[in-house]
This record gives sequence, C-alpha cells and structure tokens, in this order.
Amino acid sequence: MYDFRKMTPEMRAEVVALRKAKGLPWHSPPHGKMGYSDRYLVSAACYEHQRYIGLNPERMSECEKGLLSVCEGLGCEVHAWCVLPNHYHLLLKSGAIKSLCHEIGKFHGRSSRQWNQEESRAGRKVWYRCFDREIRSERHFYASLNYVHHNPVHHGYAEKWMDWPWSSASLFLEQIGREEAERIWRTYPILDYGKKWDID
Repeated sequence: MYDFRKMTPEMRAEVVALRKAKGLPWHSPPHGKMGYSDRYLVSAACYEHQRYIGLNPERMSECEKGLLSVCEGLGCEVHAWCVLPNHYHLLLKSGAIKSLCHEIGKFHGRSSRQWNQEESRAGRKVWYRCFDREIRSERHFYASLNYVHHNPVHHGYAEKWMDWPWSSASLFLEQIGREEAERIWRTYPILDYGKKWDID
C-alpha cells in the first residue's frame, strides 16, 4: 500500500490499469472469497502507521473491545487477535467476510471521529483500509496464528507473548498448554511472514 506512493505517475497508471483489467478495486485491497476456506487474516493499520490506537491503555482496550464486538455481532469465530499501537490483526472464521469488512469500516469511522474529537484534531485521517487474506491451508493458518501472537514481540512491545495484554496469546496458551504451543511454533515458523506490511 505504501509502495504506490513511491511510484512515478506512469507506474501508478500502469498498476491501476492492471487492477481494472482484473476486476480488482483500483486503489484498495480486494476483499472476498477466493475459494480456499472461510478463515481469514484481517488486518488494518493507522494512517502512515501513526500510533493513534496507542495514545493510552484505555484507548488500546477500547479498540480491542470494539473490534471483538464487531466480530461477535456477525457470528465470527475469532481464533487469534492482537492490537498494537498502530495496527491490528484478527485471525478468524467468517461466512460473510465482505459484511465483516464493511462493519469494520464503520468501526474505523466511529473510532476516528471519537479519537479526533478527544484530541481536537477534526478531519485527521486515522485509518488505512482493512484488508483480508484468505487462509489457504492448515500450514498457512498456524503460521498466521503464530504471526499474530508474536507481533508484539516482533515490534519490540513485549519480551514474551503473554506479556502483551491486548492479544489472545495468554488465552491461547491457557487453552492448549505451553508444550503444544511450542510444538506449533516449531512446526509452523513465521519466517518472513508479513515482512513488508506491518512495518513501524
């Protein structure tokens, strides 16, 4: 999403023409079912990766609660989540991914208005659009799960998964046990998963 800004006008025109030809959204990530599964990694970042979510712990908790509420309202099964100061990830099962992304967009609008009002920053762009990536296999699922739980460590916010309060890591470890979690970590390594997306 940030590579587009670095392109020349000619390069941008070529990318947009290609997206038009393929029937994809011109300037945003494609949403929807590709035929692999009904499980998705849904992610979104604050605009320019600013730490708008992380202004204070209360806002972090409100964002986490709001996102999970949206998922619950549409009957999603959330397998893992992580909310960081400038982005979030949700690994979930949904039979209505387009509706979910629409509702998340509405959540982004509500939270933007609230946060901008709190900070006297009317009109400030807070969010970049969310995108969903369909999970393609069991290996992809478990690598994604590890990636979501490892994100606070990866970005230097915590030393261990369970140290980060705005994620499902502690619940996950409690449910399956440390031994099984370590087996999953070794069997499904994240390697360079997400390397170009959730940069600080």
